[in-house]
Amino acid sequence: SGAMGRRPARCYRYCNGKPYPKSRFCRGVPDPKIRIYDCGKKKLPCDEFPAAAHLVCDEIQQVTSECLEAARIATNKYMITNAGRDFFHIRMRPHPYHVLRINKTLSCAGADRLSTGMRGAFGKPYGTAARVKIGQVLISIRTKEEKVQIAAEALRRAKFKFAGRQKVHVSNKFGFTRFGKDDYKKWQERGRLIPDGI
Repeated sequence: SGAMGRRPARCYRYCNGKPYPKSRFCRGVPDPKIRIYDCGKKKLPCDEFPAAAHLVCDEIQQVTSECLEAARIATNKYMITNAGRDFFHIRMRPHPYHVLRINKTLSCAGADRLSTGMRGAFGKPYGTAARVKIGQVLISIRTKEEKVQIAAEALRRAKFKFAGRQKVHVSNKFGFTRFGKDDYKKWQERGRLIPDGI
């Protein structure tokens, strides 16, 4: 973003205009800040972590890749210090594919040649964001039953990294699966469950 500082996220909070992904027409996009979407013990099998908590978005808005990264770090740090390094798996759910643009103008003396104002005002790529809907999950944590309150608190702390309103939801499903806890046990005893990823 050149010599100037980053624009605050409030400039890019609302979805105005069309989605604008990176493509062969939209080149020179800066890399998204968030590089890692899963932290913690992501390799552990499903049975290890029966409890899950989610951070659910309550607005239609854009979430920049910077705040996704900040939220991931905050959640991860809180979980490591309070739940222990081996007792959780955090997954960041939205991926920032929407490219944000900036129409750069230079506002210093002697910038007469450069400052074109609104001529050719289609901006240059500037950063990335994810477009989220109401009820979309932003972060999920799976963990042990007794540590699910710690996970909820970690997500409450991550809320401060996002604009808008979010809700913390303690899931009644078994980990990141689609099944409720009773169903999961029932199917498992009957041998109906086939491991399929995490």
